[in-house]
Amino acid sequence: MIPMIRLMAVMRKEFQQLRRDRITLAMIVGIPVIQILLFGYAINFDVRDLSAAVANQAQSHASRQFIDRLQQSQVMRVTKYVDTAEILEEKLRRGEISIGVYIPPDFDRRLIDPLRPAAQLLIDGADPTILNIVNRLRSMPLSLDDLQTTAAESTIELRPYYNPEGRTAVNVVPGLIGIILTLTMMLFTAVAIVREREHGNLELLINTPVSTTQLMVGKIIPYVLIGLVQLALIVGVGRLLFAVPVRGSLVDLYIAAAVFIAANLSLGLFLSTVARSQFQAMQLTFFILLPSILLTGFVFPFDGMPLAARWIGEVLPNTHFIRMTRGIMLREASVWELYRELLALLLFTVIAMTAAIRRFSRRLD
Repeated sequence: MIPMIRLMAVMRKEFQQLRRDRITLAMIVGIPVIQILLFGYAINFDVRDLSAAVANQAQSHASRQFIDRLQQSQVMRVTKYVDTAEILEEKLRRGEISIGVYIPPDFDRRLIDPLRPAAQLLIDGADPTILNIVNRLRSMPLSLDDLQTTAAESTIELRPYYNPEGRTAVNVVPGLIGIILTLTMMLFTAVAIVREREHGNLELLINTPVSTTQLMVGKIIPYVLIGLVQLALIVGVGRLLFAVPVRGSLVDLYIAAAVFIAANLSLGLFLSTVARSQFQAMQLTFFILLPSILLTGFVFPFDGMPLAARWIGEVLPNTHFIRMTRGIMLREASVWELYRELLALLLFTVIAMTAAIRRFSRRLD
């Protein structure tokens, strides 16, 4: 009887401690719910509504009907109309679209000629998933009014860019850079700050002339250098073992990585002001990591995810960095052509750092 009473006392103490620990309690409830929502909505092997642009040089009834039929397949969604195939290639290179539809001036004549493709689909083949999905359009029956067409294979020509062999490693390695840096940078920073607070080192820093801003910025700069070393390792191993190219400038890649690392370190500092222990810091880090894998375009095409999932994905730094790494490494885009993603990372860094400094100062007070 006495051992049972002692056991019940220990259990009661543990439940009371959990009740007082609001972060752990929130994780107990939040993690299962978030995982169900993420896996339920983000994992979608039947990708639809890929962003597309059209260069319709025929401007005929048949060409417009052809575009309508492509959109009715729900594989693609036309967001832009341009004049030439060169503009389509430029938008593909910048990552603005996943599919380009080029319809030549003699489209109507080509439709009745089984030996000539009537139109071309320019595809961002860096992601083999997109190439496999778009390939279904070739078997789509056209049934255009007043025109006798042959099999769809003789009507639509697919032109995959950037990864014509469809190798998965070419798409995975640039995205994996962001995943690895997200995990290590957030975890290192959050745990390091919490560990110093647990050991009483932060109280010692309060009595020095160092300001809160100097302390926070000084904490992240060494980790920026560590992150750049990790970047070099990942790119080097990817190139040696998996033949992943770096078609763009290494300087541009390092500029993008430096800003991304700063964004993750700022987020890690903010998490350190929320967590009360190193274990909680690790919990919060993995809580952020899961959506950074599923909602950023790393696993599944970003355009094919539900709208709510894309809204969440746009808030995550990894979404913008993956666009930049794939653009620079695979499509030879410059960092300045991807300035929207760079500005998004800079804005995130400023917001996260400001929130971390304010919470840090309030906790010290």
